Amino acid sequence: MKTIAPQQTPRPPDDMAPAVRWTLAGLSLSILLSTLGISIANVALPNLAQAFGAPFQAVQWIVLAYLLAISTLIVSVGRLGDLVGRRRLLLAGIVLFTTASVLCGMAPRLWLLIVARALQGLGAAIMMSLAMAFVGATVPKARTGSAIGMLGTMSAIGTALGPSLGGLLIAGPGWRAVFLINLPLGLLTLVLAYRHLPPDPARSESGRPGFDHLGTLLLSLTLAAYALAMTLGRGSFGALNIALLLLAAGGVGLFMRVESRATAPLIHPTMLRDPLLVARLATGMLVSTVMMATLVVGPFYLARGLGLDTALVGLVMSAGPFVSALTATPAGRIADRFGTQRVSHLGLIGMATGALALSLLPTTLGIPGYVAPLVVLTTSYALFQTANNTAVMKDVGAEQRGVVSGMLNLSRNLGLVTGAAVMGAVFAFASASTDVATAPPAAVATGMHISFGVAAALLAIALAIAVGADRLILRSGAPAPL
Repeated sequence: MKTIAPQQTPRPPDDMAPAVRWTLAGLSLSILLSTLGISIANVALPNLAQAFGAPFQAVQWIVLAYLLAISTLIVSVGRLGDLVGRRRLLLAGIVLFTTASVLCGMAPRLWLLIVARALQGLGAAIMMSLAMAFVGATVPKARTGSAIGMLGTMSAIGTALGPSLGGLLIAGPGWRAVFLINLPLGLLTLVLAYRHLPPDPARSESGRPGFDHLGTLLLSLTLAAYALAMTLGRGSFGALNIALLLLAAGGVGLFMRVESRATAPLIHPTMLRDPLLVARLATGMLVSTVMMATLVVGPFYLARGLGLDTALVGLVMSAGPFVSALTATPAGRIADRFGTQRVSHLGLIGMATGALALSLLPTTLGIPGYVAPLVVLTTSYALFQTANNTAVMKDVGAEQRGVVSGMLNLSRNLGLVTGAAVMGAVFAFASASTDVATAPPAAVATGMHISFGVAAALLAIALAIAVGADRLILRSGAPAPL
C-alpha cells in the first residue's frame, strides 16, 4: 500500500514532480558538501603544517575533528530531527556548516581551526543524516532507489572532486580558499532547501516524546572512544588504543542497559533485535572497511609498487570515485526494478570478485591490472550501497527515519575509521617493513595482494551475513524483502 506524507500532494509513481526534483537538488548538495568537507582538507595538510608551523601529529586533527564530530553525533542528530522537525534542523545544519567553513578559512591559530572543523563536522552530520531521511518523506516509494542512488552519486562526486579542487585552490588563492569555497555552495544549498523542503508536520507539545540526553551522551562518548582507538597511533596499537577499545566495549553495554530503561530511548532496543536491520548495518560497515583499503593501500602500491609520480597516482586514484559517481544513480533504478535483496547480493559478489582479482593479478600488468579490478570493485560497491540503503529506508516509519538514517551513516563512517586502522595494519604487516613509504616495490606489491585477499574474505563474510539474514526472515514466515 502506498501512503502519502502529510501536507504533500499525490504524485504519479512513474515520475517525480518538479518540486520533488528541486528538493532532491538541495539534498544532493547537502551530501556533496559533507563529503567534500572530508576529501578536500586532506590534500591541504602539508600546506597547513607549514602555515601554522605545526607537526603532522597536530595538523591531522583538522581531519580527525571533522570525522569524530560526524561519527559521534550522526545518530543523535537524526533522532533530534525526528523530534523537533527535520526541515528546521536541516536548515540549521546547513547554516552551521557554512558559518563554520568561513571560520575555518579565517582561523588565525591552529586550535581555532580545529574547533571550527568540529563545528563544521556537526553541520555535516546533520546534513548527512537528514538528507537520506527526507527521501522517504518526499519521494514515491517506487522511486526510492533512484533518489538514494542520486545521493550516492553526489557523495562519490564530493569524494572525487576534493583532491583535485583542493589542489587547484591551494595553488591559486591559498589554503584558506579550501574552506571558503563552501560559502557560495552553502548559500545555494540553503536557498534550495528553504524554498523546496516540505514543511514539518504540526506536532502538539504534549504528544512529543522527550530527547534521550543520557543515551545521547553515552553513545557519543562510546563512539568517540572507538574512533580514537582506531585513529591514534597511525595503525600501531598500544596501551592507549587497547584502553580506549575496552572503554568503548563497556560503553556499549552501559548504553544498551540505559536504553532498555529509557522512556524515550535514542535507539529503541527492539530495533537492534531486527535481524535484517542489524545485518544491513553490519554488512555496510564491513563493505566500508574494505573500501578504505583502496584509499589506504592504493596510493602506496601505485607510488612504490608501480613507480608512478604523484600526479599519475592522483589520476588513477580518482578512477574509483568517478566510476561510483557514474554508477550510483543507475544502481538505484536497478534496485527499484529488480529488488534490493538481489541487487545487494550481486553487489557483494562483484566486490568480492574485484578484491580477489586485486589480490591475484601480477604487478607486471601495471596500471590496467590495478584499474580494471578497481572498476569492478567500485561499480559493485555502488550497487550494494544503493540497494542496502534503499532496503533500510524504504519502509521505515516516519517517526524513525532520522535515527535509522543516522545509523546507516554511522555504520559507513565506523567502517571507514576501522578500515583506515585495520587495513593499514594488515598492509604494513604483510609488507614486512617498518616504513611502507620506503619499502621495496616487491614488498609493497606483496602487502597489496595480501591486503585485498583479506578484503575478499571480509566481503565473503558480509555476503554470508546478508544471505543468512534473508533466509532467517523467510523461515520466520515474514514477507521476503524486496
